[in-house]
Amino acid sequence: MTKYIESMSDGVLAPTPERLAVIYSEIEHLQHLVGDLRTLSQADAGELTLHKQPVAPEELIQRAQAAFEHRAEQQGITLQVAPQGATPPVTVDEIRMTQVLSNLLSNALRYTPPGGQIVLGAAARGDGVELSVRDTGAGIPPADLPFVFNRFYRADKSRSDEGESGLGLAIVKALVEAHGGTIEALSELGRGTTMLIHLPTA
Repeated sequence: MTKYIESMSDGVLAPTPERLAVIYSEIEHLQHLVGDLRTLSQADAGELTLHKQPVAPEELIQRAQAAFEHRAEQQGITLQVAPQGATPPVTVDEIRMTQVLSNLLSNALRYTPPGGQIVLGAAARGDGVELSVRDTGAGIPPADLPFVFNRFYRADKSRSDEGESGLGLAIVKALVEAHGGTIEALSELGRGTTMLIHLPTA
């Protein structure tokens, strides 16, 4: 990108709207990457500030569904909340947990074809609450499954996922663990992927 800007500065390339849009997109991508790395650095150092308060798990997933419903419709994907019984509240930072669900939904939408389905769920499990994001996408190869939460790891090497930092699932794991929770990925090739988040109750 630096040479691109230098070429325009030197008059070799004209600063057209299209070329400026490319530069702006790259700047946004770099800003996103820096923000993601800062979040992970803070989590690693135990310096991630969390503003926790009791929240109903149903509210978290319903809000996530509402935020991504239009995008899912545009892609021809059904996004719904599974029927559920009452679940105890969890003590979380709502902004950070919204980030967790947003990252998981973005991934699910990226790998689920038109006509597919994504289901969000919340249920009481043992001494806590389980949040789930299930999709009917391509699935993850068994050999890749243990590494999906690693930084910059991509199960599908043929995809560059332009605009993505490659840190989405690493951030999800760091934020969930900062809340005293755990996350697990279950997947079957050609059948889809399920992300399970277990959080302690309030």
